[in-house]
Amino acid sequence: MTADTIATNTFAQTTKDLLNYEWHTLGEQKVVQTLASHPEAGLTHEEATKRHQQMGANQLTAKSGKSPWLRFLEQFNQPLLYILLTAGVVTLLLRDWIDAGVIFAVTLINVIISYIQESKAEGAIAALSKAVTTEATLIRDGQKTRLASTELVVGDLVLLASGDKVPADLRLLSVRGLQVDESALTGESVPVEKATASLAVETPLAERSNMVYAGSFVSFGQAEGIVIAIADATETGRISQLIESSTNLKTPLTRNIDKFSKTLLYVILGLAALTFAVGLGQGESWIDVFKASVALVVSAIPEGLPAIVTVTLAIGVSRMARRKAIIRKLPAVETLGSTTVICSDKTGTLTENQMTVQKIYAGGQHYTVSGIGYAPDGEILMDQQPVDFNADGHIALWESLEAGLLCNDSHIEWGDGQWDLVGTPTEGALITAANKAGLTQGNLEQLRRIDTIPFESQFQYMATLHELDAKRSLNVIYLKGSVEAILQRCDRMFDAQGQLARLNPAAVEQEVADMANQGLRVLAFASKEVATKRSLDRNDIDRGLVFLGLQGIIDPPREEAIAAVKACQSAGIQVKMITGDHALTAAAIARQMGICSTEAQVFTGRQLAQMDEKEFAQAAEQGMVFARVAPEQKLHLVKALQSQGEIVAMTGDGVNDAPALKQADIGVAMGIAGAEVAKESADMLLTDDNFASIEAAVEEGRGVYRNLRKAIAFLLPINVGESMTILIAILLATVLPILPIQILWLNMVSSVGLIVPLAFEPKSGQVMQQPPRNPREKLLSGSLLKRILAISVFNWVVIFGVFQWILQTTGNEALARTMAINGLVAAEVFYLLSITQFLPSLVVRIQGKRTPVAYAPAIGIVVVVILQCLFSQWSMMNQVFDTTPLTFIQALICMGVGFPVVFIALILQRFDPLN
Repeated sequence: MTADTIATNTFAQTTKDLLNYEWHTLGEQKVVQTLASHPEAGLTHEEATKRHQQMGANQLTAKSGKSPWLRFLEQFNQPLLYILLTAGVVTLLLRDWIDAGVIFAVTLINVIISYIQESKAEGAIAALSKAVTTEATLIRDGQKTRLASTELVVGDLVLLASGDKVPADLRLLSVRGLQVDESALTGESVPVEKATASLAVETPLAERSNMVYAGSFVSFGQAEGIVIAIADATETGRISQLIESSTNLKTPLTRNIDKFSKTLLYVILGLAALTFAVGLGQGESWIDVFKASVALVVSAIPEGLPAIVTVTLAIGVSRMARRKAIIRKLPAVETLGSTTVICSDKTGTLTENQMTVQKIYAGGQHYTVSGIGYAPDGEILMDQQPVDFNADGHIALWESLEAGLLCNDSHIEWGDGQWDLVGTPTEGALITAANKAGLTQGNLEQLRRIDTIPFESQFQYMATLHELDAKRSLNVIYLKGSVEAILQRCDRMFDAQGQLARLNPAAVEQEVADMANQGLRVLAFASKEVATKRSLDRNDIDRGLVFLGLQGIIDPPREEAIAAVKACQSAGIQVKMITGDHALTAAAIARQMGICSTEAQVFTGRQLAQMDEKEFAQAAEQGMVFARVAPEQKLHLVKALQSQGEIVAMTGDGVNDAPALKQADIGVAMGIAGAEVAKESADMLLTDDNFASIEAAVEEGRGVYRNLRKAIAFLLPINVGESMTILIAILLATVLPILPIQILWLNMVSSVGLIVPLAFEPKSGQVMQQPPRNPREKLLSGSLLKRILAISVFNWVVIFGVFQWILQTTGNEALARTMAINGLVAAEVFYLLSITQFLPSLVVRIQGKRTPVAYAPAIGIVVVVILQCLFSQWSMMNQVFDTTPLTFIQALICMGVGFPVVFIALILQRFDPLN
């Protein structure tokens, strides 16, 4: 078929029809026929235009969102905000414009924060669209042309070269040494070698060597492929749909606060109705009863709760940022503290993301290589002693290192204070290993490269020809590649003395198996001396080569990540590895890190695909390593764990991780290597891409939750004590011991001024030695309720008792109320000192130890004392709040009645420690 006889009317498939094809199973000719294209000339411009009109542009469909105003108004649909708004309306009815303004301002701030968070989340799909927008080189009407990737249509013939971003999903028709970085899509840590042969139907996505996918990068070689899917039909497009379908779950904190707020709302309204009914039943005027009901409502509303939640979370954000963890959504801070499972990616998070040679077999001897990464820091050791290359007996080792250095298209350079790789990670590892022996590309310039046979997947090797000895008319050929490809071409090897001996393939294969069982990627090396020549062909290397040795390469685990995994496990948090890498490699790294100990804890994506829902859920719970998993399976694993009550933190850096990141209770994206869509879908970013930073964030998150618990234990007894005072006064038909405007002062000034310091409390040193809290645990647990009730009763006794005592002895209502309020504030101050670490830290500091002092409570107490002095002593405040000045003795009495709370707090601490 020629270019001018291309069929243009036989392509009738819809996008839905195309999705039904298993393209990797079809031969090249069948694919071209199915798509009514041409293997050499591509589509005609007319046919491409027709298909573009039929199927649309090659870009992802952005999710249609709600209008900004509607999304903003929806943020008010929260029970806690109902309470705040109610407080604001009540305050307006009392004509207290300042307090009403403060309450409405707090409400508005909460709404704005929620609105901004939701708007950021909707950027995920837009980020995916950006990820696949590029230019493409293609052939139409037999002519090479370059167009925007959005103009591609199914059936287009696309040319790929090193450095290109793949513009659509392609079935490869021809390749030359093609290697593609698919890490963002599949999680594969090294570039994947591509071929054109048809594959079995069940071949998983990560192993479809005859396919390349939109958004991946060509790291080496050239290829020609035909477009089989564009836009939403691509694998990246399917992931964008998974992001839309996955739900952003509420965090444990927001779920608990929502439930608590609804309950509190009903209780407040019920008590207000009861108060109104009782008052009317006692013959009181409806105006007085209404005011009493208003006082009860105002006293019961914890105006300081939203402020302390926001401030505590914000401080947690600041502390985590100093430990390399950037929080994008405030509730994620607390969620980290209640995490029960961390599902972590392997490459770059648990590992260094720098391939490193760790084992060498040469001359029948075993060597280890110290040091990690591309820095030339380390040594080559035998029997734990550095190798002396000046002595005899290491010729094979030297030759093996030399072969890895010269048969190499990459290089390592120093820049910005670190060693950077230009090329492929595997070749970088070989260069670094040679550098550790003192070999560099610079000091081997005499072995000038003359010719190269680049790596091709069907041959599984790379060969280079070098000038060896011009006087003797000798050149040398170096080969590196798979063990199978190299061994079949060798008949000799170096022995321990550096003498040539007969090759023993069985012994070499056993060494390969041993290295593979350690998760090492094994490369073999060989050489051959030939007469001087100017070119290299495959006949030169078919046979007669000398086997030089094996080098075992791995991306090693981070030392700090190993310690972090151990710390998480000590804290009762399971760490599971979910990766697109090979099962053997993943399991080896997991064993080194203490994540898994048996093969029964390792599952592959292929195994998971064959399980029913029950088996899958069981595997999700019992498994510790999940290798070669597809994006849908990552999402499914997170959902399966959540269905069993786990609070799941999920880490990832690629497009393939985005749906699972969004579904997880806390999504953690890599700030350095992470794809933009992964960052947009996550709740937290790691600025150093290090698992150790996750452990640090968990530690801070636990501290945040403890501080929130302290804040609730401090705040609610104030509101409950006030409410009890109002309710009992109404039931007894007595004068109110505290007025609504005075309650607002207490709640919005004194309470907030004392409660905010709790947000600055340093975390306990034992926070990571305790198991995570039960995610089903209520915000108000039984022990916390008992504490709140005990302190509430004490607060009620202070308010009601002092008021009645002073009223009976002086008959002065203003004085009685002023002393009752100051007595309550004194009790709050002493209770604050009882539950914070301020006094213990101060004692330790005085003893000369360098323990930081929590100054915040002291500052808060000083501020509140000053405000209370103004509240009772300043004439203007007396007029506004109906108070009266106190004498020094009366002030001491107020302090004295509040002090006994210290003993109650000490007793409660024995049964329910807050620290």
